[in-house]
Amino acid sequence: MRTLSSEEAASLLHLNVKQVQNLARAGKIPAVRVGRKWLFHHDQIEKLLGRSATHAPGTLEISARNRLRGTLAHLRVDGLMAEVVIRIGDQELVSVITRSSAERLGLRVGDEVFAVMKSTEVMVGKEGHES
Repeated sequence: MRTLSSEEAASLLHLNVKQVQNLARAGKIPAVRVGRKWLFHHDQIEKLLGRSATHAPGTLEISARNRLRGTLAHLRVDGLMAEVVIRIGDQELVSVITRSSAERLGLRVGDEVFAVMKSTEVMVGKEGHES
């Protein structure tokens, strides 16, 4: 079983080393502390990212890195479209997809699903700040 250092895990997760160590300390990332160092199982980090360490035949690799794992909380199908509400932690993300996509994926409330985002632009906002 391959293990990763804090630096390697941070690189894989696209976080800084201190964030990864704090998440491990809080039990939000599976890790083992050996002396003063944190060790992470490569397979478990890959699973957190929604990937398998060894890609099975028939799996699809995509270029989007922004993948969030969640639970399908609500599904409303109306006409040609479907509104999909995904619970990710204590937040909800809403996506509108075609009805045929929802049916092809066999989406059901309670399913573990992924939200995949790909964009060339990100806007940042802050509450209570006027410019």
